[in-house]
Formats: sequence, structure tokens, C-alpha cells
Amino acid sequence: MNTLKTLLTACAALATTAMIGSCDDTVTTLGSSLVTDDTKIIIDSSFQLTGEPIVNNTVQSRTTTQLIGSLTAKEYGSFASDFVSQFMSSMSIDTTGVALSDIDSVKLYMFFLPGALTGDSLVPMGLKVYPLTKQLPSPIYSDFDPTGYYDESNCWTRNSQIYTGNALYSDSANALSYRTVSVKLPLEFAQKVYTEYKKNPSTFATPDAFCKFFPGLYIKNTFGSGRVINFSQSRINFYYRKHGQKTVNGETRDTIINTSSTYMAVTPEVITNNIISMTVSDELHAMASRREPILVAPAAYDVKLTFPAPQIIAAYRRSDVDMSVINTLTMSIPVEQISNGYNINPPANVLLVLARDKDAFFAGNKITDDKTSFLAAYNSETKSYEFTGMRSFLLDLLEKGNITADDYTFILTPVDVTTETSSSGYYTSGATYITGINPYVSGPAMCRLNLADAKIKFTYSLLSVNN
Repeated sequence: MNTLKTLLTACAALATTAMIGSCDDTVTTLGSSLVTDDTKIIIDSSFQLTGEPIVNNTVQSRTTTQLIGSLTAKEYGSFASDFVSQFMSSMSIDTTGVALSDIDSVKLYMFFLPGALTGDSLVPMGLKVYPLTKQLPSPIYSDFDPTGYYDESNCWTRNSQIYTGNALYSDSANALSYRTVSVKLPLEFAQKVYTEYKKNPSTFATPDAFCKFFPGLYIKNTFGSGRVINFSQSRINFYYRKHGQKTVNGETRDTIINTSSTYMAVTPEVITNNIISMTVSDELHAMASRREPILVAPAAYDVKLTFPAPQIIAAYRRSDVDMSVINTLTMSIPVEQISNGYNINPPANVLLVLARDKDAFFAGNKITDDKTSFLAAYNSETKSYEFTGMRSFLLDLLEKGNITADDYTFILTPVDVTTETSSSGYYTSGATYITGINPYVSGPAMCRLNLADAKIKFTYSLLSVNN
């Protein structure tokens, strides 16, 4: 019988011809066919998911997300983040008709979406910008100590740059789809870059070559608390101002010509790392001590889950019929939001990955395979994380035969997801593909998992052969 079961698990198409409404331990007779006397669909949702929180106080930042700021929330704890970043340079700098003396200024622009912050958008806070003195290590983690990578006495902002998370200064800026924090950098830096390009254009040919010339920046939060901003993009712009001439109504007049260009930006090809300091609240610490399954990010708590694979396999193998086919295996985990005064929400996306594979998954820039790793987005309507495609995971365990706890012990961890959309024509949008899954660093997030009400639904078909 086991041989027949193994053979027929490959025939999943049979299962899709008979789907019924969900219920617990349901047996449905669908009638006879040319090859069977009886076909039954079993939906078993009697399995229990268990888990506990585990400390995850170090994450590897592999995205261009840059966090700056600090906040303290009674229910969440104290969180602060600075960041270090390299920059990708333009391969060419316009030197035609522009002299070194024409460089007027240089500015760092950090962009964020209007909602990409946690806390009070109006509170004034301060930051300082330091040039890095040597290249950043790789890999790099959230507990990185920048000491020795910058000179405390060489601050490019001199005094702290004061900034907010709101565009109160301009009605037109309020209507934009983004906000900016800008910092004026030393003119000498722009002149140094210009001169290097004139002498050694090969410096700008590759990210590695450019980072040897300019290792990057350290952006440090200096004062203020109550807000954390998630910058999605940073650029460095050069501004030129020169005397010229223009003709108006046939008359040539002297004028001032102002131009600007973006010559550096933070991109996925270079290193960006958030330096995170996190002290969880007494409330969260108490919940973790009681082994309540809480997710707290960035750099706080993941949840270790024990999936009931042995019980599911045992239920499947108890079927006393000639043949059977596995249809589906799904899991839904209810989420309880932890009350707080800063509107800190559950993580938008979570990764379910075998505990033994977690480090290798991130180190290898992997995408979920629906066998050992799965992705779920937070459903705000059902308040749950739903994993719908776990069938292949179970098939692999059945094929393996002898399984151990390592085969069904998972880590549930918050992640940031990067997607791209392909173009399929002028008037239709293409498919959206996941191109990156990385440790979560988008901002404070937390929730409690209600594992007691988690629903694991195992559906399979039983077929009796007509003799």
C-alpha cells in the first residue's frame, strides 16, 4: 500500500478535480469512475502548531534601506539606528565646459516616502555626517561598531543638522510623493572628486575602485527622540554656477548659468548597513520569559516553530485504502497586535525557513522554494499570516522516510521583500517577481502569534480500486 501511495502522490492533478468547502476531519464521497469504486476527500485540520520566541539581536542588512533616528515606546522598548553606506559613482562626470572653479556646492539628499517613518513627524532631531576613512567590511551586521572607520574630529556637518519628517516648509513639497532630508557637504569633497576624474577616470569604472577612493559616509543620530525614518534612496548632487551669455531678442547678455548633476547614489551593488541598538521593554521581556511567541524587529525576537509533520504523516499513512493522493497542505497563523502608543504594527512580511537553513538562506541571497522556505504577507483583514503552498515540503518528507526534528523545526522571522515588474507591452503591466528576501530593517515592528488558534489544513484523496 505504501508503494501505491508514493506512486500516486505524483498525480496531483487528480486532486484538483474535487475541491470542497473547508471543515474538520471531513470525508466526502464523490462517486465512482472508470477506475475507482469510491473516491473520498479527507480534510484534516486537527494538528497543533507549537513555538517559542528566540533572541535574534543581530541581522545582516542586505538592502538599500537606511534607518536614522531613535524612539522609546513603553510597550516596545528603546530603539536607535545610525547607518554607514558606500556609494555607487557615475562612470562619467561632465567636465565639458565646466571648470573646477565652477563647482558651487555639493549636497547629500536622503529620500523617504511620507509614511515611511515611525513616531512623531514634527519632532526636531539632529544628525551628523562623517566621511569613512577606510572600506567597510563584508559581510557586515547590525551590531557593527564604526569606531576606527571614521574620524570624530572630521565632521562634515560641523554642528548637528536639524531635520524633521514633515514638509511643513512648502505647500508644493507636501504634494510630492516623497520627502527629503538634505545635508550640505564640503565643497572640497566635490573638488576632490572632479580632480580625480580628470586624472584617473578608471577610479569611477567599478564600485570597488571608487570605494577605495571614497569609502562612504557614516550618518549618526545626535540628538532628539521620538522618530525613526526609513530612507529608501540617497544621492549626492553637484551644483555648478558659472558666468555665461545668452541671446534674448537678438541681444547677447551676460548671465549666470546654474546646473546640477547626480554623480553618486546608494544602490544594491554597494554596502549599506544600519547600526541598530535595541533594548526591549519590560513587557516584551516578560512575554518572552513566559515563552509567548512574539515577533519583535529589527534585531529582537524571532519565533521557533515545531511543525507537526510526524503527526500529519502518521495520519496519512493510517488510511486503509488501495491508493491515495496528497492534495494540499496550508497553514494560517493568527496575529495579535501588541498595543502601543507609536502605531507599531506587525511585520509586513515573514519568512518561514528551516532553522538549520536560516543563515545559509540569507547569506546565499536565496528566494523561497516552497519546500524548505516559505513567504507570507500580513493580511490586515484576517489579521494572520497565511502559507498556502506547503505540499512539496510534505512530499519531500514522505520520500525521505526517516525524518528528525531538524526536518520540521522552523524559524519565523520578519523580512523585507524586493520585487520587480516585467513589462509585457505598451498598455499592459507584466508579472511581478520577487528578486530579494532580506532580514527586516524597515523600522520598528512587533506582534504576538496566536499559535493555539493556528489552522493547519491537510487535504488528501482516498481511492479504492475497482477489482
